[in-house]
Amino acid sequence: MTNVKIPWESWVVVCDGAKALIMQNAGDAQLMNLKVLETLTQPSAPDREIGADKPGRTHAADGLSGSAVEETSWQDQAEAGFLKQVAEKLDELVQKKNARRIVIVAPPKALGTLRPALRADTQAAITAEVAKDYTNLPVDEIERHLAA
Repeated sequence: MTNVKIPWESWVVVCDGAKALIMQNAGDAQLMNLKVLETLTQPSAPDREIGADKPGRTHAADGLSGSAVEETSWQDQAEAGFLKQVAEKLDELVQKKNARRIVIVAPPKALGTLRPALRADTQAAITAEVAKDYTNLPVDEIERHLAA
């Protein structure tokens, strides 16, 4: 399946737009033993609770024709903000903990949001990206999926 090599002391970050698990491999590449060092979560409320009211409307200068304005997805904005925090946490791992091997596991959309938010030295420390959503799996299942 994915078959990602995760040597001893590699960092594994499993995240989506609302939750991130920051783990380190206490085992080796053959026998993974991921230890959760930190869990970040975003208190997320549904759009209907975050947003204002119904979408606005615009009217043309002639005063006769009008159209609805697309509503901002507050959920998307909240997820992007959360992933920016995850990126800052990864930058911190590289700077303060001297992380040299980081594996990121996230859904494709989250990876796309995360990548540009990372510093160049952090991007250089990323040894693999797995475009999967394992955020809500127990750690032993994450290990199994990554070792498969």
